[in-house]
Parts: sequence; structure tokens; C-alpha cells
Amino acid sequence: MKIEILGTGCPKCQALMENVKKAIAEAGIFAEVEKVEDVIKIMEYGVMNTPGLVIDGEVKSTGKLLTSEEIKALFK
Repeated sequence: MKIEILGTGCPKCQALMENVKKAIAEAGIFAEVEKVEDVIKIMEYGVMNTPGLVIDGEVKSTGKLLTSEEIKALFK
């Protein structure tokens, strides 16, 4: 599983990264996590509001700080 956090480094983006790491640990899965800060790459996903969450190339959330529980639900 590949998870991308889209954002330029704002506090919400950083918090989403921490929540993603927590969700991965709680779910006991292996995932590659990447922080995408390049505005061009973010726009290629069609994301205009950060933070954005992309799982296996599919945008799952934009403009919202998800909890670890909400993130785990997206793994299924």
C-alpha cells in the first residue's frame, strides 16, 4: 500500500502525517508513506485544499484532518 500526504507543510498536514503513522501501526499493516509538498504534483491529483490523503493513487480526502480511526476505515 502506498499512502501520500499532500500538503506544503502546514500544521494540519503535519498532524495528518502523524495520524497516518498511528493508523498504520494500529492496523498492523505495511505501507509506504510519502509526503508530497510539490504544488504541481498536488494539483495533478486535482487537490485544491490541503491536507490531502491519497491511498494507492486514489484521492481519499482533501482539506480535512482525519483521525487515525477515519484513516483506518479507508484502508479497507
